Amino acid sequence: MKARYRYRIYPTNGQQLALAKLFGCVRVVWNDALSFCTQQYLSGEKKPKNGELQKQFITQSKKTPKREWLAEVSSIPLQQSLNDLEQAYQNFFKSCKGHRFGKPVRPPRFKKRRAKQSARFRQGGFKVGQTSVKLAKIGQIKLVWSRPLPDVPSSVTIIKDAAGRYFASFVVEIEPRS
Repeated sequence: MKARYRYRIYPTNGQQLALAKLFGCVRVVWNDALSFCTQQYLSGEKKPKNGELQKQFITQSKKTPKREWLAEVSSIPLQQSLNDLEQAYQNFFKSCKGHRFGKPVRPPRFKKRRAKQSARFRQGGFKVGQTSVKLAKIGQIKLVWSRPLPDVPSSVTIIKDAAGRYFASFVVEIEPRS
């Protein structure tokens, strides 16, 4: 069973700037891919596969003068953003077909700059230390441990809430309670 452990982090001013750039890049990649998928749907074509979206909106976009700044951040959160978009579409389609329980799931929406912002790193993009977490292309960020992690995390989501606070949310595999 997977569980989330959330801790407060305290990035320096330079790291806050790097995180803001990262959040912006994640948002742009998500919105560009969502816009493209919507246009494909309106023209009567099928939604492109995740690999095609990653190639078009990450790999090829970095080579254009309009989006060359995407190369300044780690590619891991950009890929995770498109993976999340793929999951959102799968949940929506399953809900439409009746294969999903609960309230109907709405189609994915465009991300906005104002509210909560987040970027997810999978293994290889972060390293947990005694008093910090090291993120790819950002560096060591001070972390306050309120409780120990029960196991090695599989991913970490860096979150900035509307109040301007930063958090690290780790996904850890735990044993289910009987």
